[in-house]
Amino acid sequence: MDVNAMKDRVIEAIDAHREEILAAAKTIWEHPELGFREHFATEVVSGYLENLDLPVESPIAVTGCSAYLESGTAGPTVALLGELDAIGVGDHPEADAHGLVHACGHHIQIAGMLGAVTGLASSGILPGLAGSIKVMATPAEEYVEMDFRQELKASDQITFFGGKQELISKGYFDDVDIAMMFHASGDLGEHTALTGLQSNGFIGKQVVFTGRASHAGSAPHEGVNALNAASLALININCLRETFAEKDRIRVHSVITKGGDIVNVVPADVRMEVCVRARTVQAMVEANQKVNRALRAGALAIGADITITDLPGYLPIRSYGALDELFTEEIGYLGFPGTVLDGGDYTCSFDFGDVSQLMPTLHPMVGGVSGALHTKDFRMEDAEAAILLPAKAMAMTVIDLLCDDAKRAREILSSFTPAMTKESYLACLDGFSNQQEETNQNHQST
Repeated sequence: MDVNAMKDRVIEAIDAHREEILAAAKTIWEHPELGFREHFATEVVSGYLENLDLPVESPIAVTGCSAYLESGTAGPTVALLGELDAIGVGDHPEADAHGLVHACGHHIQIAGMLGAVTGLASSGILPGLAGSIKVMATPAEEYVEMDFRQELKASDQITFFGGKQELISKGYFDDVDIAMMFHASGDLGEHTALTGLQSNGFIGKQVVFTGRASHAGSAPHEGVNALNAASLALININCLRETFAEKDRIRVHSVITKGGDIVNVVPADVRMEVCVRARTVQAMVEANQKVNRALRAGALAIGADITITDLPGYLPIRSYGALDELFTEEIGYLGFPGTVLDGGDYTCSFDFGDVSQLMPTLHPMVGGVSGALHTKDFRMEDAEAAILLPAKAMAMTVIDLLCDDAKRAREILSSFTPAMTKESYLACLDGFSNQQEETNQNHQST
């Protein structure tokens, strides 16, 4: 069977299972869950894969699941990924009672992944390929609920706060040669997809300002106001912004998660979460050092104590032109030539960036949705464009990689040099982990 015949059979198989694929998206949309809590979504995906007669491993990192499709001939392993978690957007019209909703579009990814797997598994084309396809529904892409993830880490359930970081650490990418996934985007205009994107990485942090409580009305002079320390720290960070080089695309954003206890007591326990984003690892580290200095200065000015816990966030994403070109060819084969944008500048972060440091990866952005990600306006407008089109294109990309004794995959791998080995990658993450404590109430530093 020639390659185009295989592609046509996959397209037919996906179309034949259209309703099941879209039903999976709808079911996950209706049951949003935050990272490392996606038990329902894991069951949905596991059940779907089992119905394709695939042996499923679940869970793989608290939640999530994986399975293999085997061609029967030795060759490279290509991974198809999708993300399980939702995010909190309380004012979204379809948010649940807890304010959760898939305004990140991960239900679309999962359905697209399942669509690609359906086409490959049910079309009968696998014997024409060389190698394996590994399917992974991954948890916890959104970097939220730090206290909960600290609890999971303290109980040895996770080592890292991001799902793909955790899976890399646990060895689930050790046998993967090439990894692929897509992400929804509402800003593509009339274009079908975008390839060749760049993104920022980031370092996360938890900050605790510790003051001294006193009656806010009768004896404020006896207290040390930790909220004032935090407020000054935020002003300090804002004053740093002109020191950031434009090329580094630095973004610093924060939220106060606890501002005190009651209004008539001087706040003694104030907590913040902060992200420091940049385009390169070096810029991330340098900006993070400045931000930590600004945080400490706010505490020092008020005489509050401070604890800064740096946490490994995600690394910048790397694009691989040969894979981008293949995906673009598939979109053309599906009847949309010339509709793929090349190159996109994203200052947000993806944990897929970590995977891209280790192996060739494909991460197109696709349309079919409207509204900005993570906002009340996000929604899917066109299931064909958002789910079925990328499902077909991803499956067809796998065919092109693994047909003809995996010639295209072997060519890509033979010319590829990873930015990091697994060992240096894990060392990099460990290098981001740091805790600083400074005691100013007694004018002592530790």
